[in-house]
Amino acid sequence: MMLMRTDAFRELDRLSQQLLGTAARPAAMPMDAYRAGDEFVVHFDLPGIDPATIDLDVERNVLTVRAERRSPAPEGAEMIASERSSGPHTRQLILGDTLDTERIDASYDAGVLTLRLPISEKAKPRKIKISEGASAPHQLTA
Repeated sequence: MMLMRTDAFRELDRLSQQLLGTAARPAAMPMDAYRAGDEFVVHFDLPGIDPATIDLDVERNVLTVRAERRSPAPEGAEMIASERSSGPHTRQLILGDTLDTERIDASYDAGVLTLRLPISEKAKPRKIKISEGASAPHQLTA
């Protein structure tokens, strides 16, 4: 059995979906993000990525994730079908001031890059002591 391309318009549609993405499958690396207790957790789907190609940068409050998926075909091989994207992938997240970017923890397992960003101490609720003239101090929750 041999795979053959038969519809040029279908190929054009597939290429535009890869470049521009669709509502169900964005072109950028898909992610989930949530807050769990005192940390913000982000999962990026990066299947088939060599962990050595993953690069994380934080500049001011912008987190940049870069990764590269190499083509599985050996050099010089004729590609018959290519539906999995290869090459460099980049995604940027704007981080809030409440996150401690100095203590980001990153791990990569089973094709998923997980980032754990702790909530900064200054953003956590705290008690503030106030005094009422000569009487004993009271605490209020901020």
